[in-house]
Amino acid sequence: MATSITMGARTWLERLWAGIADRGRPYADVPAIARPPLVRAELLARALLSERGEASGAAVARELLSVLHDLNAEDRAAFRALLASDFLPDEATLRAAAQAYLDEPSAARAMTLFEKAEPPRQELLRRMNMATGGTAALVQLRQELLGELKKHPELKPLDADLQHLFASWFNRGFLELRRIDWDTPAAILEKLIDYEAVHEIMGWQDLRRRLAPDRRCFAFFHRALPGEPLIFVEVALTQGLAGAIQPLLAPQDGSARAEFDTAIFYSISNCQEGLRGVSFGNFLIKQVVEELKAELPEVKRFSTLSPVPGFRRWLKRRLDRGGDDLFRAGEEAAILALHIPAGAAEEGAGAPAAAAVLDSLATGEWWIDPLREAALRPPLLRLAAEYLTRPNTGMGNIDPVARFHLGNGARLERINWLGNTAARGMTESYGVMVNYLYDPDSIEANHEAFTRSGTVARSAPVDALLAMPAVAAGKGRANYLPRLLGGSGDPGKPAAAKGGAKPGRKTAEPTQDAPSAPASEEADSKPAA
Repeated sequence: MATSITMGARTWLERLWAGIADRGRPYADVPAIARPPLVRAELLARALLSERGEASGAAVARELLSVLHDLNAEDRAAFRALLASDFLPDEATLRAAAQAYLDEPSAARAMTLFEKAEPPRQELLRRMNMATGGTAALVQLRQELLGELKKHPELKPLDADLQHLFASWFNRGFLELRRIDWDTPAAILEKLIDYEAVHEIMGWQDLRRRLAPDRRCFAFFHRALPGEPLIFVEVALTQGLAGAIQPLLAPQDGSARAEFDTAIFYSISNCQEGLRGVSFGNFLIKQVVEELKAELPEVKRFSTLSPVPGFRRWLKRRLDRGGDDLFRAGEEAAILALHIPAGAAEEGAGAPAAAAVLDSLATGEWWIDPLREAALRPPLLRLAAEYLTRPNTGMGNIDPVARFHLGNGARLERINWLGNTAARGMTESYGVMVNYLYDPDSIEANHEAFTRSGTVARSAPVDALLAMPAVAAGKGRANYLPRLLGGSGDPGKPAAAKGGAKPGRKTAEPTQDAPSAPASEEADSKPAA
């Protein structure tokens, strides 16, 4: 089995370096144990940089990692600060190399300048990585570092060095793709339960469902972190696009389909916080597509069922800034007609803010109420389409999940109403979920269009949502609705339309086959599919 081969190789490598370190101990400059732990760690770090012998260097690196492991939290923070502030390039040497290049630009002098500009800290980190468990220790160090960057920006150079090194050490060529199934060692299965970041795994029974014959799970591993998945993806085999997550997570009912034509990637979870910023997901999806095509040639479509984590936050910001013009006249009327507080119909009562109306309607299990569901569906689907199709300006204002999949060359295929009725889905996006379609014939063209001009590849059904006409207003109390929409309150004078289609036109149903009222089973912190 792949697991035993990888772990066996790692064990052999560990034994080799342990033997070298043992033999190098007599030649190593190791500070006395009597020194305070933090002082000893600093001395060991400086000694490691000065060592020239392979065996003695291995001995010092092992001793340094052992001391770091035993440091308390305060001393570990102090050691990270030391790494960031010290071990810098020699200023005089770097200045001379820069001046030499300016005086006579050449490839040789550019190379010299590059060498002198690299901080000795990078070489120290590389030597620490040679010790047994060095990679795991450095990943842990960066995980701790990431939690401090906002308060301590002076640590950013250390973070940049670690990310630079990790990008090389965890290059795609060093990763191993493995399928995870019920026969995978229990220690790894337990990690899947712990690391699942999109839809929580509720124990072993739930995990077993996700590893059933109509499901697949794949993960990337690295031989320097044996038994530790770096990232994993969960896949559901279905007939047609899945529009809601609850049916995919529900227990098997004994009627599972034997034929599939679609693979749905419904959860992608990064496992190692210390490797944040090192891209694995794009390689993972593309390789899993190839694995599934080889195993299941009848599967022709590859799509995600993804959350829209930034949608509700974006919409609330727009409304808080007075964005009542987001709603077309009929949409706004239908929403406000359902929100008539006691006494609001009295003369002089103030109209509620659009954000307050939306928040008050979208509370509790609002989707079970047919009137509220019908009033919210058209505007929220249209606004979700607007949110997801905004051009990518590179300024971070696009949904993070959308950026990931669109940047990989996927197409925004379908926006699903009430795709996730779990608490998290409602909090993030009013339950809206999205299908991003990976079409091998158009991935590269989509990727180029997105990265070059910000163009979002999208389907005709998504375009139909953007052009959706307004919904007819429901019946509110006399005189109240015209006043809310800016009219005079005189029943003989119609309210002015705010834009879009004229009031009274019926809403065209969005072109999608997602269920309008999916099952209400609950399911659902980090990155998302």
